[in-house]
This record gives sequence, C-alpha cells and structure tokens, in this order.
Amino acid sequence: MNILLILITVTVLYLIVDIRQTVKQDRQPIFGKTVVMDSSALIDGRIVDVVKSGFLQQKIVVPKIVLRELQLLADGRDAHKRERARLGLDVVSELQQLKTTNVEINDFGFSKSQPTDELILQLAIKLNASLCTTDFNLNKVAIVEGVEVLNVNELAQVLRPKMLPGESIEVKIIQKGDGPGQGVGYLDDGTMVVVDGAGRLKSKLVHAKVERMIQTKAGKMIFAVLN
Repeated sequence: MNILLILITVTVLYLIVDIRQTVKQDRQPIFGKTVVMDSSALIDGRIVDVVKSGFLQQKIVVPKIVLRELQLLADGRDAHKRERARLGLDVVSELQQLKTTNVEINDFGFSKSQPTDELILQLAIKLNASLCTTDFNLNKVAIVEGVEVLNVNELAQVLRPKMLPGESIEVKIIQKGDGPGQGVGYLDDGTMVVVDGAGRLKSKLVHAKVERMIQTKAGKMIFAVLN
C-alpha cells in the first residue's frame, strides 16, 4: 500500500509540474523569438510602442552595421534622411532604457564588407530569430529565405477597426476618385475611403455611409455613399 501511495503521489506531482510548465508556455509573448532590427524599423519608431504594449518582450538584437548605417545618414547632407536617422538612433537608446526587454548590440563576427541587408538576414538565420523591418524588398527576400518577418505596417493594418455596412463616418475629401463622381479621402489611421457622389467636394468634410470594406495588398479600403 505504501509503495502504491508513493507512486500515486509522484504521478500527481509530475502532472502538476507539467501543467504549470504548459501554462507558463501559453503565457509567452505573441512574438517570443529573438528579434533582429534593421534600420527601417528603427527609423519608423513604432517598435517602441509595440514593446511597451507587451507584444514583444524578448531580446532585441541591433547589429552594429545598422548603427553605422544610421550614423552615416545622421551625418549626411540630406536633411530629411539626417532627421530620420537621428530618430532611429534615439529609438535604440529608448529601447535600451525599457525594463521589459533586453537589447543586444553586436557585430557577431560578420564581415563588415557585406551588404547590410545580406548581413541582417544571415544574422537572423544564425540566431533562429525574427526580422523586424518595414523595408518592402527586404521583407520579400526574408520570406523567401524562410525568415519570420515582423512588419509594423502589417501589424497596423491588422489592428485597424472593421467598418460594418450601414455605419456612418466622417471623412475629408482629398481628391477625385477613378470612378465617375467618386471622391477619395482617408481616415485618421490611413484607411482609404472612396465616397460615391463626393467628386466635387474636394477639401470638404463629408458624412458618408459605409457600403463595404475590402482588403487589398495596399491595405484596407472602404466604399461609401454620401449620407
């Protein structure tokens, strides 16, 4: 009886530990892998808000070659690129100050003569990491190479609220649409709205009723009529 009781106790303890480990695994962040950052994602800056929200809590790797690229742009003559690059450097500093993630800056022994994009991809593959980028071409190449991509633009598209047919919206007409009498405007989140009958109302704020919402490669589009 004592032996049977011991076996039952050990089995129960094992099951408790296994359940706790499973629950712990289920509570991992949505993006649980190490994440390699490229310059476009840093310049974009929204990655800081993503980290603060808790969606990305694992180690972030910033290759030294990316920092050098940002530094060269920050010292360049192009005023726009200079300001964007300085923002990227500030984003790295802000990420380092966050307590919810660990930021590692390293060259990992790769050749400095390699193209930046090629080095970043090799690093992501070596670390079995995800790649965070908003660069369209690098995104495509990474997918071909089998590297998981975290694109903040795609995340923003997914998180945009859905509009149901019959809902009323306000939108400022920016330009004429392709169809007869259509006017085109944009919501605050960047969603394009095509409004029938608003072609002559450029620069006017109009009230419209949603007819349908579609997903395209460029993002979501709303088709509406004047309300």
